[in-house]
Parts: sequence; structure tokens; C-alpha cells
Amino acid sequence: MTQARFKTYTRDQLQLLPQRWDEKIKQGHPVRIVDQVVAHLNLSALYRSYKGGGTSSHHPKMLLKAIIYAYIRNIYSSRKIEDALKSDINFIWRCGNCEPDHHTINRFRSEKAAPVLKDIFKQIVLLLAQEGLVSLKEAYVDGTKIEANANRYTFVWGNAIKTNKEKMAGQLDELWQYAQEAVASEERRDSAPLDFKTIDAAKVRDTVKKIEEAIKDKQIDKKVKQKLRYASKHFAGKLDEYQAKEEVLDGRSSYSKTDTDATFMRMKEDPMNNGQLKPGYNVQISTNNQIITNYDLYPNPADTLTLPAHLESYKELYGHAPQSVTADSGYGSEQNYECLEADNITAYVKYNTFHQEQQGERLKKYPFAPEHLYYNKEQDYYVCPMGQHMENKGTYSKKNDNGFEQTISRYEAKRCTGCPLRGACHKSKENRIIEVNHTLNRHKQKARELLTSEPGIAHRKQRAQDVEAVFGNIKQNKGLRRFMLRGKQKVTTEFGWIAIAHNLMKKAA
Repeated sequence: MTQARFKTYTRDQLQLLPQRWDEKIKQGHPVRIVDQVVAHLNLSALYRSYKGGGTSSHHPKMLLKAIIYAYIRNIYSSRKIEDALKSDINFIWRCGNCEPDHHTINRFRSEKAAPVLKDIFKQIVLLLAQEGLVSLKEAYVDGTKIEANANRYTFVWGNAIKTNKEKMAGQLDELWQYAQEAVASEERRDSAPLDFKTIDAAKVRDTVKKIEEAIKDKQIDKKVKQKLRYASKHFAGKLDEYQAKEEVLDGRSSYSKTDTDATFMRMKEDPMNNGQLKPGYNVQISTNNQIITNYDLYPNPADTLTLPAHLESYKELYGHAPQSVTADSGYGSEQNYECLEADNITAYVKYNTFHQEQQGERLKKYPFAPEHLYYNKEQDYYVCPMGQHMENKGTYSKKNDNGFEQTISRYEAKRCTGCPLRGACHKSKENRIIEVNHTLNRHKQKARELLTSEPGIAHRKQRAQDVEAVFGNIKQNKGLRRFMLRGKQKVTTEFGWIAIAHNLMKKAA
């Protein structure tokens, strides 16, 4: 029987010449890519954040390399990064055997580097663009909701505040009316009625004082006394509290008490599939060739309202807007089309009924919808299914949540009585009236032509495998399904590190 042979194993073997660390790291390894890219960055703004005097500090370039590589390796904890700097050969080699503790790492990540992180991100993107890995002419835009590090059960709702204020106003109005009836036969009656549609703490205090003076020494109902006592004790303080909460809401529908910048949104990652609302942020990114070229976080859940601000941040970052933008139907609004047109950006942006129109479902389901009626632009009238002219009855304006003003035109049919198509055409008891946004229709027609063109079809196919693949990598491979930090500024910094790590990983790949 042949005897087994083993390779030499001597744990305490001495070496005459020390081994080089980098001999163990292969060419093209991500840690080498990080080293090469950071070496080309202008970090003067980062250096200026350090004050002179005192003991020496760990070099910011070394810390920057350590954190970026840690995020590439999906190591986000400062304590785990500290441990890796002592035990992982890649960290030891690239950081020159430096061993900063977790406090130093965390301070650098969240304080020193945070103000200049977007500039570092931009420099890396420009380096990748010089190498031909990414183009800044075309942007694929999309958003996703990521849960905030906040309590899911301590929240403030804007509608609840509105309802409570209306109830207060109603109770105050009842007390006021009771007081007026109590002194109806006396000269103290206040003939001027008070407006309780809008109330504040000062108005409550003043009204309660007037009511107390009016019913002084009067025989009044016990329940009225209790209501007046409660209003005097609680209403003013509650209204001050509601005002402070409304300032935090700043137009939003809700926020979490443990992270006031986070808004409650419906998340796609819902294992119970019950549409549960969770505090989160709407992360918007622009990509090209699966490399992130811009990122922003917004507190509003709708993608529609984020595009103008996202494009503005893109221009601030690179000094120019992209030549074309491709996005899904969540961005197809009049405001967004106007914004893209003003910047001379070719908009491959779908609107909400685009796919229904292409498949013919819209025409089958709504054959008498306004977009299917003939419109005479010169004489400004529509033709109903029975051939009657629907004349223009005027226009009105309305504003969306961003304050953007839209102009709506109204057209009315002349005679719908006795029309054989009335039941299928409309359900109104009067003549049919349609409302049309001509500006939006013009943008839809332009978008339809672009999206169905040969370049448009190519951009639509590319979008699905470009920006959506990036979110898939960040959520699935990098495990970012819930932020670790709280507050929009800190969360934006946290995502910035993820974006930089993603881009350098793509370069290494």
C-alpha cells in the first residue's frame, strides 16, 4: 500500500527576506482599482477640513481608500472595518499597515468626508468617462424607495392634524354661539361673527377669554362648563404643537418621530403583501452603462415630483444637462416635459397610458375618451361620436403639489338628449363636458413620436437593463434595504459611499 505524502507545514518558519504584501494580491483586484482611482483625485477640499496643531492625524487618503474598499466588500460597520484593517491582507497592504480605530473611521466617514463626498463622486465619474466607461450625454433615470432607520409605529399624519384642528374649530364655534345666546338680551352681545375656518393659539385664547367674560355669573349647562374648561386648558397648547409639526411636515403627508426627514411610503419589499406603510426615502439616480452618474434623496414618494430637482442637481454637478433622458411612465407629467424641453433635452419619457395605446387596449376600453375624438385646432372644437361640435366653454388653472400651474380647457356638447350613444359615451345627466390639457397633449404627441422611433425603442430597452440593474445590485448584492443612519443629510452621505463603491466595482468588473 502506497503511503500518503503531505506538503511541508511549518507554522513558525522564519524567512530570510520579508515577503511583499502586494505579491499576494492579483492584478485587477478591486483594491488595486481603488488605489489607482483615489491616487488621481484632487482632495484639497478634504485636506482643508483638518485644523493645524495638535497630534498628527491618520492620512485622509488612506482612510478614503479603506472606507471605499470596505463598502465594495459590503463591510459597513466601523468596528468591522477596524477589524479588517488588522486582519485582511488587502486592507493591510493598501493602508500601509495603519490601524485607525472605529471612532476615527466613523468621524472621517460622517464628518470630514461628508461635505465633499459629492465632489469626490463627481471626480470618479469624470475619470470613468475619460476611460470611455460612461457617457454623460445620456441619462437613464429611475427611483426606488428604501426604508429609513426609524420607528414604524411612531408617526405624525398631516390629515390627522387637519381633522383635529377642524374639530377644535367646530367646538369653539359651538361655545361661541352658546355664549352669544346667553347674552342675547344684553348689550354685551358681539354682533360680529367670528371666522373659525382657520384658528391659531392666539385666536383660541382670545375667544375663550371673551366666552368666559360673556357667561360670567350666568347659569350655564354643566357640559358647556366642562367643554370650556377643556378648551381653555388644552386647545392653545395643542395648536402650538400642531403648528410645530406642520413646519416639520413642510407639505408632506406624514413623517416619523424618530427620523423627521423620513416619510411613510408603500414599499415594494413587503413580505406580507398588505401594502404596509413604512418610513423611507425616495432614492433617485441617473445611470449610464450601469454606472451611477447622479444621486439624490427625496421625502416625497412620487417619482413625478422629483425630476426637475434631480436634473438641476445634475447640472450643478457637471455644469451641463444630459442630451437625452430616458425614464418610465412615473415621470410623464406636463411639468417634467416642460422642464426637459426648456433644457433642450431629448425626452424618451413615457406617459401613463403609453403602453395601453401601443397595445390598443385604451381604444377598446375607452372608445369615447377625449383623446379619441376629432379636434379642429383652427376653430377650437371637438367632434362628439355623433358628429356634433363640442364648443370651448372657457379655461381654468390648477396647481399640482409642486406649485406647477396647468391650464385646462372645457368643451361641451350641444344636445345629448335622445342620443343613441349617450349611455356608452358618458354618464352625466346633462350634456357631456370634457376637460382637455392641450399643452400636455402636445407633449404626449412629441413623446409618442420619440418613443416609437428606432432610437427611442433602443433607449427603452437599454433603460430596463441599465438603471434597474443598478438598483438590483445595490439592494440584493450590497444588501441596502434599510438605511443605518437617520436624517436626510446623513442618509444621503450613506448612499453616496454606496454609489462610489458600486461605480468602482463596475470598473473592476
